[in-house]
Amino acid sequence: LVRFRGLGDVYKRQGADYVDVNAGIFVGKEADYLQWLVKTVQEEVDAPCCIDSPDPVAIENALAVHKGTAMINSISLEKERYDALLPLVSGTDLKIVALCMSDEGMPETCEQRVKIADKLINSLVQKDVPIDNIYVDPLVQPVSTNSVFGAEFLNAIDKIMTGFPGVHTICGLSNISYGLPLRKHLNQNFAVMAIARGLDALIINPLDQRMMANIIAAETLAGRDDYCMKYLTAYREKKFEF
Repeated sequence: LVRFRGLGDVYKRQGADYVDVNAGIFVGKEADYLQWLVKTVQEEVDAPCCIDSPDPVAIENALAVHKGTAMINSISLEKERYDALLPLVSGTDLKIVALCMSDEGMPETCEQRVKIADKLINSLVQKDVPIDNIYVDPLVQPVSTNSVFGAEFLNAIDKIMTGFPGVHTICGLSNISYGLPLRKHLNQNFAVMAIARGLDALIINPLDQRMMANIIAAETLAGRDDYCMKYLTAYREKKFEF
């Protein structure tokens, strides 16, 4: 957090829409520390937080001091977690990360991810959560443990984005390269591949200039940059110079 102080404006300029906050290491004190963390971060950066916790008490405490519309990270199809977090988001404007995980464990195939996403999206919409507030996380798993995990994730992104109009997709990108050398190289390439398949949100370090440059270029090439204005603006701001 000491490193974060003074970086708020930089984060915004680099394209951060939310700042992910997590106090899970403070076992037994997460609720207090997460609330403090949200207040402290929002003193430094004029942006909403992505409140990263499975604990509904910690999330509720954090929301009590949060300015603006927060994102909750995350609800899943695990019954205990789903039942605890649903009342916090139902009928609100909160954004919600819907993690493709169930009581059966982590999905490995595209089909398993899409099946969980289907149940999560439909149940959340039925509970008065607007579909455009839902960010499905199909769960990135490292290719170092199974060489097809990257391809299965990408296929799931494609099917979710085409099968559920209006929904968003998001992921913790760096998981893909866990256990391998030159992780940034893998992460940057995987980001471009995922954007090409429809991914529209990423949990990343916005100070990684090459990553951000690749994202801007990928979105332009994927048809998400009218008249290439974002690309041209980034060029004028020298965001492609490292």
